[in-house]
Amino acid sequence: MKKVAILGCENSHADAFLSCAKYNSIFNDMDFVGVYSEEREAAEKLNEKYGVYVMKSPDEFVGSLDGLIITARHGAKHHEFAKPYISSGIPMFIDKPITITEADGVAFMRELKENGVRICGGSCCPHSKLVKELEGMRESGEFGKIIGGTVRAPVSIDNKYGGWFFYSQHLTEVMCKLFGYYPKSVLAFNRDGLYNFVVRYEDFDVWVSFVVKNNLYAAGISFEKNYVSGVMSLDGCYNDELESFHDILNGGESKISYRDFIAPIYIMNAMLKSINTGTEEFIHEVETI
Repeated sequence: MKKVAILGCENSHADAFLSCAKYNSIFNDMDFVGVYSEEREAAEKLNEKYGVYVMKSPDEFVGSLDGLIITARHGAKHHEFAKPYISSGIPMFIDKPITITEADGVAFMRELKENGVRICGGSCCPHSKLVKELEGMRESGEFGKIIGGTVRAPVSIDNKYGGWFFYSQHLTEVMCKLFGYYPKSVLAFNRDGLYNFVVRYEDFDVWVSFVVKNNLYAAGISFEKNYVSGVMSLDGCYNDELESFHDILNGGESKISYRDFIAPIYIMNAMLKSINTGTEEFIHEVETI
């Protein structure tokens, strides 16, 4: 059995992962030995529901785990929670946002790379059927080159989990998966409860909309010969995320580079700056990891 702990279990991921592990036999080789949250009530609820042990501290299982899942709502906690376990080299699932600041993201990824830690995580949205279908169309080239696109997702601004960063990686990561991890600049257009951006890539622009208090997710690609779009369903996405972790837990390779993994942080920081300045902001080049 592979021993796994979940740190930062106050969001929906921890409950969903434990449910997937309980009802999907593919995960029968995973033993969830503990959960931890600074919001202790969240961990206690999981103890009541699944019988999983409530950890006394986030570093309680250093040296005795085969894998680690970090799902703290506040991205600034992710590196902190991971740090005691990094030298052991165990694979890690790291939830969105990976970090809050660019500098922390680089430091985090360099430590992971130096210790050979395989990674997965981020937003669950790229696991949606629509995103996978659009990726397939892009890769096949059947409709010609991309000339633009759209993405829409919810955002939370007023929260204690990092404000803008708490939810904005969902949209940002979908955009990265469909159009590339390294756009050049962003320009914000703000209205009440709506944060629109023009995101400029080398050869095309993407229009994205973050909508406050609205749970609709959608995406589309404008090809030379077609425009394909749809509403995203997140059904099954948690299971797919846990399968990704299960794969690296059992020796599979990371499906994303350390550099790409933190690229959304750079985009989100530029977006926030454009919201505040009202001007086009160039995205910092992601440092080599």
